[in-house]
Amino acid sequence: MMVTAAMVKELRERTGAGMLDCKKALEKTDGDIEKAIDLLREKGLAAAAKKAGRITAEGMVGSYIHMGGRIGVLIEVNCETDFVAKTEGFKDFVKNMAMQVAASKPLYVSRDEVPGDVLEKEKQILRQQALNEGKPEKIVDKMVEGRIEKFFKETCLLEQPYIRDPEVSVQQVLTETIAKIGENISIRRFVRYEMGEGLQKKEENFAEEVMAQVGK
Repeated sequence: MMVTAAMVKELRERTGAGMLDCKKALEKTDGDIEKAIDLLREKGLAAAAKKAGRITAEGMVGSYIHMGGRIGVLIEVNCETDFVAKTEGFKDFVKNMAMQVAASKPLYVSRDEVPGDVLEKEKQILRQQALNEGKPEKIVDKMVEGRIEKFFKETCLLEQPYIRDPEVSVQQVLTETIAKIGENISIRRFVRYEMGEGLQKKEENFAEEVMAQVGK
């Protein structure tokens, strides 16, 4: 099947991949757009790690307001080009990340952002907890090491279970998105507002509410 410019344009708009890569993928799949998308994705996963160091100076600030206006999130996600920043795939990723922050309340983007004093205080607390549980001194450090990993998974966005598929982490979703789009993507920062935060109120399961709202 002859690969036309319109087909290449459609594939580029859907994936954000380069024109030449789109053309080659269509040629290899005999013009089948869906198979070409899969091929680009497979190729991209292998190359995603290589893109991690590339500069991301474009992108967008996304937002999410939870039903009733009780929670609001602003999140900045960067990519390499303005073209990719305008694609639906990138916009969907930004929206999903804003929803992730709303539902799961991360404090940091990655473990590298956790301040040293915060981490040290957490380790001291976990160590004392283990000692209070009567654990032998010789295994306490290993216990603390394991529990600090749980702390990272709870507080760091990239290490949290993804709200749409808890079997994978946000980092895995990010890597797959880089592979699909063909550019480096980085989550730079976010801020989460919760109405009445710090005031006494009944417990809410915001993760369940957010997913119910989007119809998981």
